[in-house]
Amino acid sequence: MELTRGRTMKGSDRICAALDVPDPQSARALAQKLSGRVGMLKVGLELFVAHGRAAVDAVRELAPIFLDLKLHDIPQTVESAARGAGALGASLVTIHASGGAAMVAAAKKGLAAGAQSVGLSAPKLLAVTVLTSLDDADLTAIGLGGPSREAVLRLGRLAVSAGADGLVCSPHEVSALRAALGHEPWLVVPGVRPAGSAAGDQRRTGTPASTVRDGADLLVIGRPLRDAADPGAAAETIAAEIDAG
Repeated sequence: MELTRGRTMKGSDRICAALDVPDPQSARALAQKLSGRVGMLKVGLELFVAHGRAAVDAVRELAPIFLDLKLHDIPQTVESAARGAGALGASLVTIHASGGAAMVAAAKKGLAAGAQSVGLSAPKLLAVTVLTSLDDADLTAIGLGGPSREAVLRLGRLAVSAGADGLVCSPHEVSALRAALGHEPWLVVPGVRPAGSAAGDQRRTGTPASTVRDGADLLVIGRPLRDAADPGAAAETIAAEIDAG
């Protein structure tokens, strides 16, 4: 399915629902409840490692797919893995920016080759900057120079220069990345919580409306939708919050 982008996007178009569930049947059931109320569906590591291609096939026709694998290895290995990912029909695929410029370029090459092999357009390549579960103290502990905003800007510039189509960042860095890199890169943002929601294990969070105002294209929202009594109604509430903001 076609991925859209632009200032005229409705609030619902900007929501990417994270299908963080244990099996393709559960993923499809959740996706059906959200059908028409979100713009994209995320198949992440938990679901893909357990079920592979079946996880993507279960929800492919319901919305564009964000395949969130966060690949991170030597360039040759990432290129080969990206070739396989490119053939699955996803619209977005992630790697870690901290893998370096050569790895980013290899991933881009692999995605294009994989998509071409099955007659598809290449997915957009997104580079994860700093995980939203990390704060400045965590970055210091692992030896990644911070503060987090500076680390995100440094990694974002590196990844875009090496060919990434966009970045994954927390709500706290969206405005700084837009100012530094302009409108061209996609900015996809997890760690988004509606006002009053629990942050869980996310450290650098923001509300849907403020994150879009700062320049985000897509908001990745998981638990507030998955754990809601009525996921469809929860998605509509978040979309209304975005539109009102």
